[in-house]
Amino acid sequence: MDSQYKIIHPVKYLQDHLAQDIRPDGRQFLSFRPISVNISSITHADSSAIFKIGNTTVVCGIKAELAAPKAESPECGYIVPNIELPPLCSPKFRPGPPSDQAQVITKLIENVLRNSAAIDLKDLCVYKGKLVWVLYCDLVCINYDGSIIDACIGALTATLSTLTLPETLYNIETGRVSVNSTKRIRFLVKALPVSITFAIFNDQLLVADPTDDEESLCLGRLTIVMNEEKICCIHKPGGIPISQDLFSKSLSKCKKRAELIRSLIDAAISTIKQETSK
Repeated sequence: MDSQYKIIHPVKYLQDHLAQDIRPDGRQFLSFRPISVNISSITHADSSAIFKIGNTTVVCGIKAELAAPKAESPECGYIVPNIELPPLCSPKFRPGPPSDQAQVITKLIENVLRNSAAIDLKDLCVYKGKLVWVLYCDLVCINYDGSIIDACIGALTATLSTLTLPETLYNIETGRVSVNSTKRIRFLVKALPVSITFAIFNDQLLVADPTDDEESLCLGRLTIVMNEEKICCIHKPGGIPISQDLFSKSLSKCKKRAELIRSLIDAAISTIKQETSK
């Protein structure tokens, strides 16, 4: 009966729960869903990770390729993120070209990588003006249930943290490239950006880590991306304005949550290192 009521009157169903200071999944307003991180799951990628927030699941794989640098930045490599939201993950998506939401998230991730100083593109240079690494970062959502930006950035951060590149030498005289696949060098990640999403309802009610149903019925959303020291990005796609008090509250919760996520990623990386060293 409860599920039928939710389907017939989704707005009333959510409002009835919020009026009783509880959410449909039993969480408090500022409670988060559990997180799991799995590292190096895809054997054919240079690095990979599966990041899960509640039911929302994103798989990330990075493939590194050699290429000529861009003319405007001869000593820098580059990163090409690509987000996929296929029909597999939710009935709200259709086959075909990338949806508007996927394109927005892709652009947002590019901004986060640039503003967070998580990586130095000069570290991807093999020989200035001649040869650099290009990192193709494919992120595929296999289950969509809200907070998709948080899952994508979490998966990408975890994947970058385990990336290794083969030792590569470029002979300027002959133009020959030699790649030593057996000797791999760890790619340096200088910061771990973490994303936290909130939903805003009537009377400036703040809800942390919203599900898909909560996101579709809320009056506004706010995503804060932080590295260890500062805010990297604030994403608020329209909706009602947020008060200063509410923003301060969301920022405080964001800092604590970000520390937890970084510790989970570090723990997953440590586990992989212990397994490979045996």
